[in-house]
Amino acid sequence: MDKHILVTNDDGVLAPGLLALTQEVRKLGKVSILAPDRNWSGGGHVKTLDRALRVKEYRLADGTIAYASDGAPSDCVALAALGYFKEPIDLVVSGINVGANLGHDVTYSGTVTAAMEAVIAGIPGIAVSLEIPETHTGEMDFGPAARAAEKVVRHALENGLPQEILLNVNVPYLRDEEIRGFRLTRQGLRVYHSRLDERIDPRGRPYYWIGGDAPTGVAERGTDIGALAEGYVSVTPLHLDLTAYRMMTDLNTWDWDENTAIPFFELQLQDQKA
Repeated sequence: MDKHILVTNDDGVLAPGLLALTQEVRKLGKVSILAPDRNWSGGGHVKTLDRALRVKEYRLADGTIAYASDGAPSDCVALAALGYFKEPIDLVVSGINVGANLGHDVTYSGTVTAAMEAVIAGIPGIAVSLEIPETHTGEMDFGPAARAAEKVVRHALENGLPQEILLNVNVPYLRDEEIRGFRLTRQGLRVYHSRLDERIDPRGRPYYWIGGDAPTGVAERGTDIGALAEGYVSVTPLHLDLTAYRMMTDLNTWDWDENTAIPFFELQLQDQKA
């Protein structure tokens, strides 16, 4: 029986990266599309609870029927997971994002947080982003990234993903024959160059823009940033458990009251007994 794959993104339902991704992953199963009706780049992990969500039908450039919500990418995944489509979703693939999502970008990225929302719903999630050179102009070729994504999705369907795990995939902007392969990576160090621009409106009131130069990164080998710099597709497994386990022992050296400081290994034993 064919797997049911949800395709979403944060660039909007009519983004060419979504269409390219859809055309490749539909080789692997039934594809449904539910994406935002506008660009949500940098929107992070959002869940809309204070208003109704509305969904409209669209027709993509190749005639594919798609659906768009006026909510965030994570809202789109929540709608699908909670039953907007009558068939259960087996896998969520988010992308192809315009621009890489590396290091700490994952907390800002609507592309990645859509995959996180899938994992929260108990569905495997994969986020796919395409690195775009600063000097690039004109139309973008999403073909190589879509074909790389298809390989990752195929392996995920064949082998399965553990609960709580999503894959963050970043593809260099190269031709198929130039991509050197795939690298399993960890998150690298993203360097942000943000600055605050304060201005005055015509009525004399201040307003602000958060701007600055594009982020850079430390191209350390073994990281997502390093893999892209060497011409590889980066595949980074992420989990939603943000607990800093290595800090547990240090925290227990603090001067807590006697009922608070429990050695970390005892906490582990208690968890295992429970």
